[in-house]
Amino acid sequence: MAQIPASSDRQFSDGTEIWYSLKCAISTSSGFQRWQLERDAQLHGIRLEQQVQRYLRETLETLAY
Repeated sequence: MAQIPASSDRQFSDGTEIWYSLKCAISTSSGFQRWQLERDAQLHGIRLEQQVQRYLRETLETLAY
């Protein structure tokens, strides 16, 4: 039987892996790519991670209305 590591042992690592996977999935989605095209000038020089964060924030703000 496989041992499950304690949550404190893997918490940071799991969070990093999850964020990386989520960031990859979001950045390849058609919605994100369309969002990038609409904001091309605003996103110049901004790292992908920051773009994904901004996209998520704007999407959640829109959904909150």
